[in-house]
Amino acid sequence: MRLSSGPLPPQTGRRLLELGLRRWRGESGLGKSTLVNSLFLTDLHKDRKLLSAEERISQTVELKKHTVDIEEKGVKLKLTIVDTPGFGDAVNNTECWRPVTDYIDQQFEQYFRDESGLNRKNIQDNRVHCCLYFIPPFGHGLRPVDVQFMKALQDKVNVVPLIAKADCLTPTEIKRLKEQLREEIDKYGIKIYQFPDCDSDEDEEFKQKDKELKESSPFAVIGSNAVVEARGQRVRGRLYPWGIVEVENPSHCDFVKLRTMLIRTHMHDLKDITSDCHYESYRAQCIQTMTSKMNADKRVESPIPILPLATPNAETEKIIKMKDDELKRMQQMLQKMQQQMHEQDL
Repeated sequence: MRLSSGPLPPQTGRRLLELGLRRWRGESGLGKSTLVNSLFLTDLHKDRKLLSAEERISQTVELKKHTVDIEEKGVKLKLTIVDTPGFGDAVNNTECWRPVTDYIDQQFEQYFRDESGLNRKNIQDNRVHCCLYFIPPFGHGLRPVDVQFMKALQDKVNVVPLIAKADCLTPTEIKRLKEQLREEIDKYGIKIYQFPDCDSDEDEEFKQKDKELKESSPFAVIGSNAVVEARGQRVRGRLYPWGIVEVENPSHCDFVKLRTMLIRTHMHDLKDITSDCHYESYRAQCIQTMTSKMNADKRVESPIPILPLATPNAETEKIIKMKDDELKRMQQMLQKMQQQMHEQDL
């Protein structure tokens, strides 16, 4: 499977890049699956069954994982994409993001366990590195559910907001909506993915493209699984009575900018932020919790009362020994983690 986004930066000795988990969010009808299919030239829902109105009412938020293998200029990318059908479709969406945050925490927990184990060289990274958040084009900015969702995930994953189905808007409307979304993101204190600054030794062309990339956020995107005829060429786009919208035409939408950011220019930065910021925060909380529990266990007397001059039976001795073994194991794990953190600081 080959993309047409141009060459990737040279890779040294790595033929397989683990991009990890990428997840997208938005209620039904925003073109999430279509956009992802367009990004990676695949079909995630070949056998998907369209739900009736009654089935959609009773549908709850669920998570579906898809693994995609893509190749660009000989470099293989393995992506795991997690969909959330049913999100935001209910009448009452109170804490409807809970399954998503729980899933992200579960991946952190699994990575934490693997990292604390013996075989740390072959850890499988299933952490979520990027969340594509779809915002409806027909609204007037962020809705309460949008604000609450992004704030619930902002300290757990890199949130990249998108304006879905941008072909519903005129260029003036897109510009106005982008400005409004930026103002509301700042107003509500939402932390979205921040593009890093260019190195001073980069050439002017690269700096100009990076500037255009930053100014385009939030990206206004269009997806299509159809190939149409435009200017004598077959392109991926949407055919309307008044003309053709080309998915990969920069003057029509920000699809190419989004794909460039995800696959070519900022893939490693997304992973680094996940590892250095979001995961380290989770890891520090785990160590603090374990330390507090150990200190509490030391202060608490044995839960099994032993009468003076009484000889403890075999069951009592067994429970006490299990408790001592558990404390020793936790102390060893804590010492190992503290040593790892000290080595990382050095």
